[in-house]
Amino acid sequence: MGNSTSKQPKGKEGALPRSDTMTSTRSVRSFRSRRSLSKDSSQHLNDAGSFKPSQSFDNRSRKSSFRNDIKPTITPIMGASTDRLSGEFGSLSVGDDYNLQLPPSMIQMEPRQPILKQQDITNGVSNTSPEQHSGFNNTGLSSYTSSPSSPINTPHLTVTQGSSTSLTALSHSNNNNSSGANTPKSSHSNINSPANSDSVSTMSTSVPKTTLMTSRGVVINIEDIIQRLLDAGYSGKRTKNICLKTSEISVICSKARELFLSQPPLLELSPPVKIVGDIHGQFGDLIRMFTKCGFPPASNYLFLGDYVDRGKQSLETILLLLCYKIKYPENFFLLRGNHECANVTKAYGFYDECKRRANLKTWKMFVDTFNTLPITAVIASKIFCVHGGLSPMLNSMDDIKRIQRPTDVPEFGLLNDLLWSDPADTSNEWVDNERGVSYCFNKIAINKFLNKFQFDLVVRAHMVVEDGYEFFNNRSLVTVFSAPNYCGEFDNWGAVMSVSDELLCSFELLDPLDSVALKQVMKKGKTERRNATLQSQGPNSSVSNGASSIT
Repeated sequence: MGNSTSKQPKGKEGALPRSDTMTSTRSVRSFRSRRSLSKDSSQHLNDAGSFKPSQSFDNRSRKSSFRNDIKPTITPIMGASTDRLSGEFGSLSVGDDYNLQLPPSMIQMEPRQPILKQQDITNGVSNTSPEQHSGFNNTGLSSYTSSPSSPINTPHLTVTQGSSTSLTALSHSNNNNSSGANTPKSSHSNINSPANSDSVSTMSTSVPKTTLMTSRGVVINIEDIIQRLLDAGYSGKRTKNICLKTSEISVICSKARELFLSQPPLLELSPPVKIVGDIHGQFGDLIRMFTKCGFPPASNYLFLGDYVDRGKQSLETILLLLCYKIKYPENFFLLRGNHECANVTKAYGFYDECKRRANLKTWKMFVDTFNTLPITAVIASKIFCVHGGLSPMLNSMDDIKRIQRPTDVPEFGLLNDLLWSDPADTSNEWVDNERGVSYCFNKIAINKFLNKFQFDLVVRAHMVVEDGYEFFNNRSLVTVFSAPNYCGEFDNWGAVMSVSDELLCSFELLDPLDSVALKQVMKKGKTERRNATLQSQGPNSSVSNGASSIT
């Protein structure tokens, strides 16, 4: 069967061959969503409804935005007992009574144990220590071929070491003999460095902070940048320019590329972990999600891609995620989506945002970073995670491990399918996708895939669903979508899938909010964040000009 990329979309403008609009059915908007659209944004979002929603999105009766009938679903995996679900914040580090008054997501945390399977890379061969991760079976998932990286003009990075940290440094086993002069594979060997006194910080002073320095003399503090990005998000204002300098963005992208290439294209993770679907530049909703589910390192995270395009704050969204990746490299993971691609970002907004709010050099730096992102993840050898779906060319997990990075997304083939394919209720296992790219696969293809690789569940994103998550094929595949009130066009909820130590799956939901309601939530969150800082510091904190100054 020929790949459907040979199809060219119809239109006077000659749209790009890789398009995720095509002939998809448009969802009916609710009256509330209609009213929430402003006149200046309606033209910008005139094609937002042409996303491919789930087939049942339009057909079933729509529920009210204020419905209370949706409750988190707990789904057992591997036949695990449903009476054992670990506490959401069972590993909280509460140092004093002040923390007991804080919202759960703002309680001070120390970094969790790494969930990435440790690997030693020697001559392209991965050797795993079984005593470190006994939860993985011998199914061939423990090795991969290291991909040679092409030159990216990355400035040399160093991590300056501090002496006042109270945590044991965590690093990859192949860096145990490093002197610290070069950048380690893991930046858990972070330092304490002074934060900007004007920014509000909710992190404990015992949590290490990372300072990155390039050979060109640019020094940045990751914790400070995270706080600046959060401050921008809580302000509820969309500024003309990004709050970071181009030099700072360059260092962040360089370090992120280094980290992505140091980890395999197929990540092997241990639970617990929270799985997040498409974000699409909805920065305020990303902060809402962290507030509900826990800011890193309160929870381990796996994002399934599509961080940019469509939304109005793609720059803040991808920068915050990259900063968390740098700060917690073995507990925070980002997979590649179909929108993490140069051609797609040119068509759906990120290119224009970079040109308008920063410069084209910034866009090129992000594209270079996108080309190094990992492709898939496997949790406890039982849950397969990917942005799009399956591929008829996937014969072995080694096929994914052999994908060389950096790489653009090809017009067809394995990588294209993993990022673009969709499940569908069709009679044939593989049919051309109505998006004009890749395939649709049916229940038979899913069952064959699960049986061949001994997986129990496929978790993917790539498709807007009304309730934020939707099961398919007797709960053997689930779509997770995490951008509520998508583009102001869909009245959908957002969802985050939580996988417990026992491999029980539950869902935390974000209700759809229009721009006015979202600003109110951000304002309330800003106040809570300031109070959280004051409470965590006790009587030794003071307030100046509406911000918390830590003494």
